[in-house]
Amino acid sequence: MAFELVVSALHHQYGSLQVLEDISFTLSQGEILAVVGPSGCGKSTLLGIIGGLLRPSRGSVAVTGDMPPDSLNPFTYIFQDFALLPWRSVAENARLPLEHHALSRAECGERVADALGRTGLTDFAHALPKQLSGGMRQRVGIARALVVRPAVLLMDEPFSALDAQTRELLMEDFEAIWARENTTAIYVTHNLHEALRMADRIMILRRRPGRIREMVSVPIPRTERRQGAAAEHLRRLNDELYNRLWSYIRDEAQMADREVTSG
Repeated sequence: MAFELVVSALHHQYGSLQVLEDISFTLSQGEILAVVGPSGCGKSTLLGIIGGLLRPSRGSVAVTGDMPPDSLNPFTYIFQDFALLPWRSVAENARLPLEHHALSRAECGERVADALGRTGLTDFAHALPKQLSGGMRQRVGIARALVVRPAVLLMDEPFSALDAQTRELLMEDFEAIWARENTTAIYVTHNLHEALRMADRIMILRRRPGRIREMVSVPIPRTERRQGAAAEHLRRLNDELYNRLWSYIRDEAQMADREVTSG
């Protein structure tokens, strides 16, 4: 039975501040879901709940079906700020999640070597993070995530701290990895172009409290999105969604102003 992630009626609040409200969706194996919306709408909080770092005020997150072969963790994160330990080498940083599992030294070594190979880091195994560029450090973060062979990657704006050229190269790396691995992921981003390029569906959240404003399917296979007519179709969809997003943000800002005035 194929793996599936089911998020049902999630609500979350910090004290009296309502952050998420009635979030429900299903993520199928091999699907990439991008989450976009204005700052403060609860995107990172949603990832934290799905990954088990936060307990929702209400609602549930369930995993059904068979986990991927050799998966040690159902979920793992790729962070915006790399979150590498500066005193550990590339290989030692990639090995970190394995140290909480009962694996032999040989199996740990095999998993680390495989993850470094898939991310182009084999020749940098003994380097320290300070010796690497920003893009290479983020590759270490990717290797560290892949080493546990997770069911779902949880990605919180993984490219936002990088320059445009490095971001482009890393997106190409991700596309190649995802095509090989049939990766399942939830991808938080402020960048609509990234969302359209990388995701099968885009979840648009409204301002706080975050609710699903719209779920948009991207009707072009990921492998074809940079080719000819498909690329032009994607550009038109980008313009259309961009205009809708700004319309949503404008309408919500006006509603907030009216609430303040009436209050």
